[in-house]
Amino acid sequence: MKEDSNSATTAASPVLMLDRPVPSFVARSTQGVVSLDDYKGRWLIMFAHPADFTPVCTSEFIALQGAANEFEMRGCALLGLSVDSIYAHVAWVRNIKEKFGVEIKFPIVEDISMAISTAYGMLDSNSNSTATVRAVFFIDPLGILRAKILYPMQVGRSVAEIIRVISALQSADEQQMSAPEGWMPGEKLVPMAPTTLKEANSISAMPDMTEWYYTETKSIN
Repeated sequence: MKEDSNSATTAASPVLMLDRPVPSFVARSTQGVVSLDDYKGRWLIMFAHPADFTPVCTSEFIALQGAANEFEMRGCALLGLSVDSIYAHVAWVRNIKEKFGVEIKFPIVEDISMAISTAYGMLDSNSNSTATVRAVFFIDPLGILRAKILYPMQVGRSVAEIIRVISALQSADEQQMSAPEGWMPGEKLVPMAPTTLKEANSISAMPDMTEWYYTETKSIN
């Protein structure tokens, strides 16, 4: 029997697969009605937070807004979400501006029905709380999930890491290469792992080749 997808207590939490389309949605936000289709043609970082008016979430939103220009430079939009109501979102955003002098300019979606949170696997079906996990979804211009990061409620996200990941995805796509451990914008990428002898021989012939399965090359910003 199919369970109600809006039930936080009975629905099995789905697992969104990388390199697959993300679920569509239409919802109210602090900047009016938004939908996934609004972001087609550009990158989107969609992130869920457990609750408004909480310390870790407030620190994250202030930091994300502070880095807004970094995301804009990368053609990437920001979209927040929680199961709180639109009224709570508006009150929280107003309070952040009043108390901390920061205007949150990206939309924050309400998800009272938990339909979006459930579809994206942001709810723990074994938890007594309806709070969403600290999820970050990296969605490409075609609506494909390229990466995701999950954090526990007690640990805040790193904005620097989010910027690093979106930069790595974009650079890897542009050059058809891969980002090695700790890669930062402007650093070297590596060729993708060869899967045929022909590809391995081709890499071996590259200038300044280190080894056929792992060699560095210069990145293009």
